[in-house]
Order: sequence, then C-alpha cells, then structure tokens
Amino acid sequence: MADLFLLPTLQTLYMVSLSTIFALIIGFPIGVLLYITEEGSIWENKIFNGILGGIVNIFRSVPFLILMTILFPFTKLIVGKRIGITAALVPLSISAAPFIARIMESSMKEIDRGVIESSLAMGATVGEIIKMVLIPESLPSIVAGITLTIINLIGYSAMAGAIGAGGLGDLAIRYGLHRYQADVMMVTLVIIVILVQGVQFIGTRLASKIDRR
Repeated sequence: MADLFLLPTLQTLYMVSLSTIFALIIGFPIGVLLYITEEGSIWENKIFNGILGGIVNIFRSVPFLILMTILFPFTKLIVGKRIGITAALVPLSISAAPFIARIMESSMKEIDRGVIESSLAMGATVGEIIKMVLIPESLPSIVAGITLTIINLIGYSAMAGAIGAGGLGDLAIRYGLHRYQADVMMVTLVIIVILVQGVQFIGTRLASKIDRR
C-alpha cells in the first residue's frame, strides 16, 4: 500500500521544489524592479513600473487551470510535451512568479525609509542598496511569503495532476474518483495536509530565526 503513495508524493515534491526555484529566479528580480522603480523610490520610473505591474497583475488574475491550458503550446516548445510531471513545471513556475514578485515588493515596502536614505547619503549605489539593505532587511517577510507560495504550489500541483501531470492529484483522481476508492482519496488528502503543515512549520521557524527586529 505504501508503494502506491511513494512515487506520487515524490512527484509532487519534485514539481513543487523545482517550480519554486524557477519562480524565484523569475519573480525575485521582477519584485525588486517593481519596488525600486515606483514613485519616490531609489530608481523611479513610473512608466516602466506601470507596465511591469500591469503584466504581473494579468498573470496573477488568470486561474491556474486556465493558465496551464493557455500555456500548452509554450510548454511543448520548452519541454517537448504538453502534459506530464516535467511539463507541469512551466505553468507552475509562471503562475507562482507573479506572487513572488509581489511578495518581494511588499516586503521591501516594510523597510524603514530612513535606512535607505542613510545608505544613499553615504554614496551607496542602487545595486549596493539592493544587496546590502533591501534584501537583508526584508528577508523575514520574504521567507514568510515564499512559504505561502510553496503551499499554493502544492495545491496547484494537485490541480495539474487532475489533467495528467502526475503526483498526488493524479493519484486522487485515478483511485479516489474513477475507482471509488475513498480510502486512497483520504490518505492522499492526509499526505497533502502533512506537506502543507511541514512547509508552514519550517517557513515560520526560519522566518523567526532570521528576524533581527
């Protein structure tokens, strides 16, 4: 019985972990750009900020299953197929990246402006401020936000599994729905809850540990 759940659980962990990494690679710089180019910030550019913010909002507004369907041609171009565990990484990453970007932006807005102004007065460049002030000062909030993003991705991966991406969602559909095995459905649900609780626990502890305030 345990063998039935092992592979789907590993598939879910694979999809969630890699898509989180790719979402960070995409969303992290976007979030920084959103903050530093807003009105009154250290690299103000209202037109660029408005365009970038609009694009982020559009992607945030599209439900995951619709986004996954829309991205089928792009996914096939990237990985050679539209569905599957690896193929699911494309829509999962793209769906999570806008959330990461907004998390970065909102986390940096919590920083005391006096700290940034002091750095500017001492002649720090934009790059130095990002590296030495913005990221370290906002890190606890960023970690907390990334924790929520990972939890969302666990749910998204289950939805992706419902249309052939594998993982726990696929297991629940195949056995719980099509074969009417309620016990498999319940165990799958318990595993998902454990994953979510584990991520939340680790994320909360890590954010508390690095919070210097």
